[in-house]
Amino acid sequence: MTQQGVRWTADQVLALAPDAASRKAGSKLGAAGPWSEAGSSDEGTVWGLCKGSGSKPYQTVVDIADTAGPAYKCSCPSRKFPCKHALGLLLLWAGEDDAVPAGQAPDWAEQWLAGRRKRTEEKRAADASGSPAAADPEAARRRAERRAERITAGAGELEQRLTDLLRTGLASAEQAGYGVWEETAARMVDAQAPGLAARARELGAIPSSGPGWPVRLLEECALLHLLDQAWLRRERLPDGLAATVRSRIGLPGSADGPPLRDSWLVLAQYDTADAKLTTRRIWLHGMASDRTSLLLSYGAAGRAPELALPVGLALEAEVSAFPGAGQLRAALGEQFAPPGPTTARPPGVTTEQAAVRYGEALRDDPWLDAVPVTLDRVVPTPDGDSWQLADADTESALPLTPAARSRPGLWRLVALSGGAPVKVFGELGHRGFTPLTAWPQAAGEPVSLC
Repeated sequence: MTQQGVRWTADQVLALAPDAASRKAGSKLGAAGPWSEAGSSDEGTVWGLCKGSGSKPYQTVVDIADTAGPAYKCSCPSRKFPCKHALGLLLLWAGEDDAVPAGQAPDWAEQWLAGRRKRTEEKRAADASGSPAAADPEAARRRAERRAERITAGAGELEQRLTDLLRTGLASAEQAGYGVWEETAARMVDAQAPGLAARARELGAIPSSGPGWPVRLLEECALLHLLDQAWLRRERLPDGLAATVRSRIGLPGSADGPPLRDSWLVLAQYDTADAKLTTRRIWLHGMASDRTSLLLSYGAAGRAPELALPVGLALEAEVSAFPGAGQLRAALGEQFAPPGPTTARPPGVTTEQAAVRYGEALRDDPWLDAVPVTLDRVVPTPDGDSWQLADADTESALPLTPAARSRPGLWRLVALSGGAPVKVFGELGHRGFTPLTAWPQAAGEPVSLC
């Protein structure tokens, strides 16, 4: 699907950009001016030389046919992934056919491709052979027991902290400041419960989050108390809910569900980052199974994760689900063809049906922040100082989250709609709806709103 005659759209290319600055810089390099000796192959390789500030042009090559998403190599010093030269080369390739003619890859590009393919084969062989740790299940069991004991001790300590807060009153949280909860989070890290640590940090930020913070603090304390108690009583829970609790606590899991082969439509891709890690979320929709799955991949701080699947493409692949009641996370398995363009769209629901879906999901996972939903025939409409997505055929609507209202994607959505109904995919939670991708009512390419 990446043969010479098939092109991506500019939006699909720019969705790969690690940040807005790279998107802007890459767009400027998407014309023929700075490029020379550009070419592409039927195997899905694109290469070219880009004139830079130095005496030698930058050597840029992209392997579009890599089943894990495009792979890049550029001789520029940028640490961004992909760099602006790789984005510019792909934009050039996505444009007019004669800008990147078919040809034979130069030696420098072939050497990189050969090395990459060799490393991929070596990794597959290593994965197939298994690790020494996996060969000693008794040692793994003992480690798991020791960690469970530490988590239980940490959960007990956290329960005492919540009890003290409620005894002294919520106002004490504002007076104590963030430091108390940061110390509590550090204790949860020591207890090897990163999920509890993250929620403890969130509690510390609530008293300074604006009007209504006592209600929000009480809600989050209740959810944290529920998670603590669920862990302490995990042996009494149904298997699915127990697996969800382990995941929310922060215990690692493996995708042990049976592989599901389907043609997966890439609904959305976006990154979130903190001081240590960049997390990429990719939403897929199985066009035959009607199943929505979430892929997570990670990169060190300042670097984008390697897995990249531009919005609007489809890939024939297997995915395996992680354990847990209502769990949507999955692992990408064997891929039978590289991602390629498609005209398929996900089925949509009304705003009322979306709200019901979120409520049902909370029964399986009370700590769920949001569910993936595709809304059909909605119109972005101002609502005082806020915005909402209103059903074109009913009087119901869903408010947009505060974060969504502050992003440029809102104005792309408004421009795409022009007052007419559109199809929108996003995440619906207790704070509202966050639009991620939209399609015009008539035929047309998806527009990323991330």
